[in-house]
Amino acid sequence: MSLGLVKTAQDLVANALGLARTRLDLLSTEVQELLARLVLLMIASVVAILLGALAFGFGAVALVMAAPAEYRVWVAAGLALLFLAAALFFAWQVRRDTQQRPFAASIAELERDLAALKARE
Repeated sequence: MSLGLVKTAQDLVANALGLARTRLDLLSTEVQELLARLVLLMIASVVAILLGALAFGFGAVALVMAAPAEYRVWVAAGLALLFLAAALFFAWQVRRDTQQRPFAASIAELERDLAALKARE
C-alpha cells in the first residue's frame, strides 16, 4: 500500500469526521432552540388559557345578566356558539403551527451533502 493512498484515506476520514461534527453541532443547537421554544410556548399557553377563560367567563356572565330576562337564554346560546367558533379557530391555528418539521435545517444540510457526494460519483 502506498503512502499517498494512506494519506488520502486519512484525509477522507478526517473530512468525514469534521463534517459529522459540524452536523451534530447544528443538530445540538436546533434541539436546544426547540426545547427553549417549547418551554416558553407551554408557559405562555397556560397563562393565556387561564386569563382568557377568566375574561370570557366574567364577560359572558355580564352580558347574560345585562340582557332582558326573556332573551337571556338566547344570549347565553349565542355566546356559547361564539366561544365554540373561537375554540375551533385556535385549535386549527395550533395544528397548523405544529406541522413544521423539527430539525428541518439539519435534514436540509444532510440532503445537500448527499447530493454533493452523489455528484462526485
